Amino acid sequence: MPTFTVGSLVRCREREWVVLPSLDADLLLLRPLGGAEAEICGIFLPVEGERVAEASFAPPDPASMGDFEAGALLRNAARLSLRSGAGPFRSLGRLGVRPRPYQLVPLIMALRLDPVRLLIADDVGIGKTVEAGLIARELFDRGEIARLTVLCPPHLCDQWQRELSQKFALEAVIVRSSTAAALERSLPRGDTSVWEHFPVTVASIDYVKSDRRRDSFLRAAPELVIVDEAHAAVGMGGSAAQQQRYELVRKLAAQANRNLILVTATPHSGVEDAFTSLIGLLDPRFAQFDLAHMADADRDALARHFVQRRRGDVQRWIGADDVTPFPVREAAELTYTMPRSSAYRKLFDEVFAFTRELVQDGMHHEGTKATKDSDSSHLRASVVKQPWRQRARYWAALALLRCVMSSPAAAEKALRLRAAALTTDAQRHKAGAEEVDVEIDAAPLRDAVQDEREQALDFEPALGGMDEEGLDPAVSLSLRGDPTSERGRLNRFAARAVALRGKDDPKLQRLIQVLNDLLRDGYNPIIYCRYIATADYLAAELAQSLSRQVGLRILAVTGERSEEEREVLISELEASPRRVLVATDCLSEGINLQNGFDAVIHYDLPWNPNRLEQREGRVDRYGQRRPTVRTVLLYGQDNPMDEAVMKVLLRKAVRIHKTLGITVPLPVESGTVVESLIASLFQPTAEQMALFDTARQMTLLDAVQAVQAVDVAWDRAVEREQASRTRFAQRRIKPEEVARELEESDAVLGDAAAVERFVMAACERLGVEVKRQKAKGKTEDAAASYEIVMAQLPLPVRERLEASLSASIPERMRPVRATPFSFDLFPFSFDEVGRNHPLVVALADYLMETALAPDEDVPVAARSGVVRTRAVTKRTRLLLLRARMLIESVRQRTPVLAEELVVVGFSGQPAAPAWLSQPDALALLEQTQPAANLTRDERSMALNAARAELPALADELGNIAEARAAKLREAHLRVRTQTGGGSVRVRPAGPPDVLGLYMLLPTLSG
Repeated sequence: MPTFTVGSLVRCREREWVVLPSLDADLLLLRPLGGAEAEICGIFLPVEGERVAEASFAPPDPASMGDFEAGALLRNAARLSLRSGAGPFRSLGRLGVRPRPYQLVPLIMALRLDPVRLLIADDVGIGKTVEAGLIARELFDRGEIARLTVLCPPHLCDQWQRELSQKFALEAVIVRSSTAAALERSLPRGDTSVWEHFPVTVASIDYVKSDRRRDSFLRAAPELVIVDEAHAAVGMGGSAAQQQRYELVRKLAAQANRNLILVTATPHSGVEDAFTSLIGLLDPRFAQFDLAHMADADRDALARHFVQRRRGDVQRWIGADDVTPFPVREAAELTYTMPRSSAYRKLFDEVFAFTRELVQDGMHHEGTKATKDSDSSHLRASVVKQPWRQRARYWAALALLRCVMSSPAAAEKALRLRAAALTTDAQRHKAGAEEVDVEIDAAPLRDAVQDEREQALDFEPALGGMDEEGLDPAVSLSLRGDPTSERGRLNRFAARAVALRGKDDPKLQRLIQVLNDLLRDGYNPIIYCRYIATADYLAAELAQSLSRQVGLRILAVTGERSEEEREVLISELEASPRRVLVATDCLSEGINLQNGFDAVIHYDLPWNPNRLEQREGRVDRYGQRRPTVRTVLLYGQDNPMDEAVMKVLLRKAVRIHKTLGITVPLPVESGTVVESLIASLFQPTAEQMALFDTARQMTLLDAVQAVQAVDVAWDRAVEREQASRTRFAQRRIKPEEVARELEESDAVLGDAAAVERFVMAACERLGVEVKRQKAKGKTEDAAASYEIVMAQLPLPVRERLEASLSASIPERMRPVRATPFSFDLFPFSFDEVGRNHPLVVALADYLMETALAPDEDVPVAARSGVVRTRAVTKRTRLLLLRARMLIESVRQRTPVLAEELVVVGFSGQPAAPAWLSQPDALALLEQTQPAANLTRDERSMALNAARAELPALADELGNIAEARAAKLREAHLRVRTQTGGGSVRVRPAGPPDVLGLYMLLPTLSG
């Protein structure tokens, strides 16, 4: 069988191709010389090898010459067509997003590790997904990995799949309970694992962590695993589910050659051992570190694997001209009141009295029970559990109160569910049971409380279900007494709640005022609720109250919907010109909502301050196109629970974030602050306290002291976080180091300005109308925006563009809808058109194809041209070269093929050329203006003469390729200076192609 070198040119099937690396010696991978990567094909050499022949790149044909503008257009089309650009960062040519310079820091860190073990802990909204995806794309393009799995919470699977596809050209399949069976059925015969068959997978970590699936995943796990929301997989404390996650990731990390990237905005939950267990996944030595007294060597060792930055660390990272457009957050606290004479206040007071009565009755009952049966060893064991039993009653009673304060709808549902749950208790009571009581074990309760910090549950308390704290309030409130009487009271409460819907709901009426203000100012808000019933109620009531708002659509998205349904609903809502999203906390963590929304209203206060920042971080993040986002904390001025949570938790969390620019998790080692607040709310009177063992109950003083203790611990956590972010902000990787590599990559691949020039020039020469737009309310320094008349594009471009858009871009982002777009990175109002946008790709490929195989006399982008100009004093030749390089290292499975465009120029004879500097040669190609007209015969004669000189330049062109290879190797050594980068080898893959030949003749007077 014939053999062909990677990077060489061959002819097959009446077309020229470039040979690509292949792991199979019998399979020849080929990419069309002037075509796209989508046209890559494989030739099975034992069958078709004889039809493949070596080829060479044909020189420019003078018959298809054009002007210098056509030459510059060809150069931009060619470099914007590059996907395997020759630069230190191989991935930049394939990205659908242009990373900010600071986002390259984790990439440089990863390239200096073997294997990659990295914890990315940048603050909320900085772009951790981009940073992790960039590393994955780079390792793929360097040939160092062939498979990737992202492990994430189930509700983030769709988002990860979309991000990998749109931004990194990595097509992933989702593996979770709803998709696994279908994926397994699709496997070819003989393949036994989805993890081995599909190169890129996004998997629910909760699907993979189970005992029956974990081992099969570990056996087939890919070379690189990204773990998102890694704080939910720490090894100390936590729930059984968290321990399972930790065990899965620990076993992945135990394989020494595994590349592992952990991603979280909250690596330190406040528990020191939990943090050390997390960093111990990177290196077992780190788990033994004393974080408060780390030696310099240990700190340096950890800093190689750990990056943690605030917005302030990265917003102005390279210089005054490079400012990341993070939005400004305008926060407000707004209140509503419930007069004591109002129906809603009366209902709350009566439900509060009811729950307090039940809780205190339980205290009395438990105390007397312990005294009466103190001689029984069985009951002594039960008495030991009494504090947990009482905490269960606190949580259960409070769950009912939270529903009442959330909305009439949530109140009705919770009260009726509680009443229905008492049916069984009533039957037992009639049967003669002396009491109705339930044992509560401490361990499940601890697990459930931990789970509340990990996930957002939005179901109302119900029999057989778990509230956010993990208890079934209907069971835990079953106390001795007459359940029938209690059920009747609950049903009457529920009936009164129904009557409070709409205008008798003061909280809703205040919300309508707030919404009107935001909508008037052009905002599209998200309203966060605690319960599903509240979200559905608000969506219905607001749709009616705001029906006069033209073009406004209001939609509720809750945990009742699957992840796929939520995705569809949000996409549909974002397509509306004016919109309001009502959501529960199922949309508060990890979801990117900045494209469609720019304000947050906390309708129900979160009791975990971490949730506050998670909600607001959905819109206040990198990529938000509005310069200012607004947030509103709405709370009851005369609601004791809201006041307690605001005073003790949320105001301090907001103050910390505003002052320091960081979110510091609430330390919770021996119970939560809320538990202390609950105890004070349900404190019995002095007479009631005397009826049971007061030594086992929490007094009001205890509650105050507990709050103070947590407050002190929180202050210490703030100090620790400040020190940590200062220590691990990766200042050892200098901005100028990243700037240099970006400049070199831009020179090869083209930056945003090059994309804009290319699209505008291509459209002008194709006769496509481009309309400049001005957006309402756009700031003066915002980027210009445009609108292209798509119908005027050439048919091949239009067909390819529409096919690409329908396959990869959501409808709301498609330029074919004639929506404005911009070439800037993240303007405030428009869709970005970057180098890999379907419009740019379609235009560049079309111009390349028509230049290499012209079907008309004067192609839009021309490979040759002649001009008489005052820019030169001697006859000067410019060559547009396409150089192919082979990059090899011990970390790669096969050589990697890289390409770049180089413009060179010379005067004199080919035997002794006087070479121009490359910047001067490029300037001549892009800026030369004609000084006199030449006839077609004169131009043809000059080009034929220059074409005849090309063979004599072969050695010189070979030297140019060698020099470019040496420079590329130097760049690779820079970014991998700490990992044996000297093993990298870069060499030309044959002579460079002469893509363009252009002649500059001096004026006759010159």
